[in-house]
Amino acid sequence: MTKLASHPNNRFRHVAATALFALASSPSAASFSSPSLGSWGSFVRGGSISAQSPLLTTRSSLVQRSLVSTTTSDISEASPIVSDIMTPAEKLEALRAKMKELSLDAFIVPSDDPHLSEYVPEAYMRRKFMTDFGGSAGTAVVTQDEAHLWTDSRYWNEASMNIDGSLWTLQKQGQPKVKTIVEYLGDLAAERFKSHGALKVGIDPFVHPASFAKDLNEAFIESAKKELDLSDDADPIGELVTSHPNLIDPIWGEARPEVPYNPFRPHPLEFAGVSIAEKVESVRKEMEEKKATMAVFGALDDVAYLLNVRAMGDVDTCPVGIAYVTVTNDEITLYCDSRKVESAEVKEHLKEVTIKEYDAIVDDVKEHCEGEGRKVWIDCSRSNLAISAVIPEKALVDSQNAITPMKGCKNDAELEGMRKAHIVDGAAMAKFIAWLENTIVNEGRSVSEVEIDRVLTGYRAEQPGFLECSFPTIAGVGPNAAIIHYRASEDELMKYLDASQPILIDSGGQYTYGTTDVTRTWQFGEATEEFKDTYTRVLKGNIGVDSMIFPEDTPGFVLDVFARKALWEAGKDYGHGTGHGVGAALNVHEGPHSISPRFGNKEGLKKGMVVSNEPGYYEDGNFGIRIENLLEMQYVKPEHNDPSFEVGPAEKKFLKFARLTMIPIQKNLIKLDLMTKAEFDWLDSYHAEVFEKVSPLLEADSPAMKWLEKSCEKIDRS
Repeated sequence: MTKLASHPNNRFRHVAATALFALASSPSAASFSSPSLGSWGSFVRGGSISAQSPLLTTRSSLVQRSLVSTTTSDISEASPIVSDIMTPAEKLEALRAKMKELSLDAFIVPSDDPHLSEYVPEAYMRRKFMTDFGGSAGTAVVTQDEAHLWTDSRYWNEASMNIDGSLWTLQKQGQPKVKTIVEYLGDLAAERFKSHGALKVGIDPFVHPASFAKDLNEAFIESAKKELDLSDDADPIGELVTSHPNLIDPIWGEARPEVPYNPFRPHPLEFAGVSIAEKVESVRKEMEEKKATMAVFGALDDVAYLLNVRAMGDVDTCPVGIAYVTVTNDEITLYCDSRKVESAEVKEHLKEVTIKEYDAIVDDVKEHCEGEGRKVWIDCSRSNLAISAVIPEKALVDSQNAITPMKGCKNDAELEGMRKAHIVDGAAMAKFIAWLENTIVNEGRSVSEVEIDRVLTGYRAEQPGFLECSFPTIAGVGPNAAIIHYRASEDELMKYLDASQPILIDSGGQYTYGTTDVTRTWQFGEATEEFKDTYTRVLKGNIGVDSMIFPEDTPGFVLDVFARKALWEAGKDYGHGTGHGVGAALNVHEGPHSISPRFGNKEGLKKGMVVSNEPGYYEDGNFGIRIENLLEMQYVKPEHNDPSFEVGPAEKKFLKFARLTMIPIQKNLIKLDLMTKAEFDWLDSYHAEVFEKVSPLLEADSPAMKWLEKSCEKIDRS
């Protein structure tokens, strides 16, 4: 917002005066009221922000949606459409009819829920409903003439198979000559401006990040200057129209699932390590430094972490509940459906927390801003546009929130829980692979990808504290393994595993005390020389990262080259990042750190962080390989663990990785002449550690124990 308001072009200077979304306090703002938003609304006019009433009023997110006209055209709502019998073409036709009623030229359908979650409840899977593509990342843009789906390289294969290519155009984001969404809309606005006037782009502000309005506005500005050579006083070429309820919902109709309200449960202090009071005290100390009078937390894992609560069922595979939290100098407020906090145990756990209805968040933030000298701290990169819009620029503190680094650096109790989770996970995997190998090799039976998923989950469910998978299991046989985020279902894509093909299995578990994520590639028959060569290069990349010693606060992208070096030497590469943070009994994907070739994330790596290490290689229509372990960051020198230890001016604290994942790596797929002595030593040392930690959980002479013993033997280097 700040950069937008201070844009050097004079025709955009009045942005600062009106403020984003033209708060209702502005004399020129035509506002609207609702139970959840109070009075606010407007839309951005490509380069300026026009204080006009929004097209649609809002309502509680937990009741049936309806559309109410507030401007020039009445929006008639017939009886709800039974969406499960609609064809993809009929869905687009229905959306375009609603867009036409509202004079919208484009409507954006992102993947997000109001908390910008990676995995969202079914009620918010509007993009999947419209496109039939269900991957966790992707955004649809619909105009009266075109329909586009943007997604990244992890999902190109899957998306191309899911969408109807006669209706939708797949935009492979990141590829040369593929425009970003805002570039596409900016150019479209310039293209039609002289003949049709400003391009009207509709969004639901609750499911777009706070930064989106600024990004789109800057694209309109750039296109106006570049394509049209407009003067400073020219009319704006684009308008961002905020519309809520979401236009997809009446098309979805009664078939749209209800927003979930599963109960919270306390996360025990023995696993959390730090009490709510201590965490809130840390937040308030940082608020004082930033001169903030309120901190707003919208990401679901931030809420769960701060209040030491977890939930099950709101978001599949993620132990979080739908809620917001605000912290002021004298109050902690949880905004959620009251049914989530009904139990006596939860009420006692949250006795110092004020509970309010979920939809009250926007009104409360807006009201807080009206006080003298008030400032609201919110991470706009992790907050929706609807909330950030009610915070005047002078009251906004936009930076990484206090919870993100706290959550990223695990305390001793959290790390102990993660270690335990990976050891029991190793026992489950030993039982599973022993079963799978026996079924394929000894019984000679082929096994479907769906059965593999089911049986693996069953072995994990036997482990103490298991709750659910930490993400949908990827079990891809042969060419399906090249679909990076593939999930098997009983359809024409499902394949059966036998001795002739490899399988990639990426899976994990949510335990009460920790979260796991592991990938292994297996083949129970003879592999090709090409496959062995590539497999070995992927393994060398995994070992290369694992073996690194590096100064604390080194950005993750510095380590990425070590994962790719052996693949690059063979002219090969992979399109995804090498490592992501992992939550402690929380979301399997977590920030703020990562290991990736993209230089954008400059977050320094620190003691206590957990990161995945997962190089891979994928050949469409043939095979996919990935080897993934989770790693814990530790100081090389134990004395550096003492907070009072002072490092000299010429010294640095160095970090190393300790392995969390305790699952063997298949040895007979390794091409020995590519390995170095140090890499052989690493493999033998790793397998010795796996056997030491996992074998006590297995019965003597059981198939799993026999498999583990064989798998952890020293590799024959001859």
